[in-house]
Amino acid sequence: MDDELLTIGAFAARARLSAKALRLYDRLGLLLPAHVDEVSGYRYYRADQIERARLVALLRQLDMPLARIGEVVEAPDGATAADRLTAYWADVEARVAGQRTLAEYLRGRLSGRSSEMYGKFEVETVEVPAQVLITETRHVLAGELPAWIGASLGRLEEAAKECGGITAAPFVVYHSDVSMESDGPAESCVPVADEAAARAWVEQHGRTWETKVRVEPALRLAYTRITKAQVAHPQIIAAFEAVERWIPKQGLWQAGPCREVYFADWDAAGAEDPVCDVALPVR
Repeated sequence: MDDELLTIGAFAARARLSAKALRLYDRLGLLLPAHVDEVSGYRYYRADQIERARLVALLRQLDMPLARIGEVVEAPDGATAADRLTAYWADVEARVAGQRTLAEYLRGRLSGRSSEMYGKFEVETVEVPAQVLITETRHVLAGELPAWIGASLGRLEEAAKECGGITAAPFVVYHSDVSMESDGPAESCVPVADEAAARAWVEQHGRTWETKVRVEPALRLAYTRITKAQVAHPQIIAAFEAVERWIPKQGLWQAGPCREVYFADWDAAGAEDPVCDVALPVR
């Protein structure tokens, strides 16, 4: 046996890992043995694999999924590996920020401090002029909602180039409750400049995605501005409830379904950056 090869036990001791972990990494393709004895099935490793073994173990301490660990350790160079780690950690921070918001919401609800909780949201009103909208409607559950919103608004924004361009911030209207059990429907909307061009585009292309054109009359919205972390379900519920409770206190009535107005670049925004207005039509 080549004296540069280490038994799995010796390698595990030097890498400060268990043999069980090394077998798992082998099965997942994260750290293959340098040699496997055909007769005994024993695994042997080279000393120069210790660094990779320790890297895998450290990434596991970040609770990184094994598939993403593979992306990091298989990166062609250190800079790419670091970029992939950075992308993963940005996702973690966004999730934690959302969970922090949810925990604050639940503490307030459970302790009966609703007024204090809703007081964190500043609610205002805004007058919105009549708009020509190209829309896409879908029955969708809460877990599917983020992906559908991104995809549908992307399709509509692309279509808007043939409809005179986008004239205001895109938004999503919830015609019925969207949760883990209820599927709406939800309606993605993009305001455009040219109604005739929009109707022509829908006539030619809209059936693929059930796209329609509608003209929304001028309305007044009561709204509160929230961060990217607060958009996640069910954290966003606190923002909607804050607006709902504010409306009657101002002598107003709800005059239509709730909506989310997306005014920022979602991909470029950080977890604590304002990205969305949670709004309700009022009269």
